[in-house]
Amino acid sequence: MLRQSVSATSRALRSTARLGTQRQPFRLAQPFQTPIAAARPAALRTRWYSSETDASKKDGEAGAAEEGKKEAEGESLEALKKQLEQKEAEVRDLKDRFLRSVADFRNLQERTQREMKAARDFAIQQFAKDLVESVDNFDRALSMVPPEKLKPEQADGSQDFVNLYEGLKMTESILMQTLKKHGLERFDPHGEVFNPNEHEATFMTPMQDKEHNTVMHVQQKGFKLNGRILRPAKVGVVKNR
Repeated sequence: MLRQSVSATSRALRSTARLGTQRQPFRLAQPFQTPIAAARPAALRTRWYSSETDASKKDGEAGAAEEGKKEAEGESLEALKKQLEQKEAEVRDLKDRFLRSVADFRNLQERTQREMKAARDFAIQQFAKDLVESVDNFDRALSMVPPEKLKPEQADGSQDFVNLYEGLKMTESILMQTLKKHGLERFDPHGEVFNPNEHEATFMTPMQDKEHNTVMHVQQKGFKLNGRILRPAKVGVVKNR
């Protein structure tokens, strides 16, 4: 009995040895994880990337940063251009206003000078109007003396009368020269063509020996003050039509 049990045990051991040499290595169906690794959160688990992925990511970030920088520079340039255009528009507006102000000021200066000159030229206008009446009286007094009365042989032996006439004539001449220095001049339009701006027609009459619209009689001489009519001459005009 003992011998049979030993033989059976030997056969079992040999069969077990043969099976051990043919058995495949042990493989786990699922990755082995320790209890601590299994309990760790997925967000805290370490992930490993290759160096090429890191380099491409850095290049992408650098390119995005460079693109953003260019966009910012472009926006800044556009803003500067708009500000420059606004400033140029303001400069043009201010320049236009300045030129207009200068032109207005020069016009004001010229107008003021003209008004001052006119005020100086015609400051004695009212005085001159009152004075021409006295000049008219001188002219009437001298025109009342016939020319033949001034001849020595026709003076009826009165030399004093001739001297008085000459004195009045000299006084009138000096007075007219003084008035001319101040712009007051007398004019006699006898024989001239009628001018309504300078003459005042008191009557019109036909005369065959004279041309139409000619001044044939001067009733009252006219006066000018610095080229402006102070008093028109009162005349008679020929009317042949």
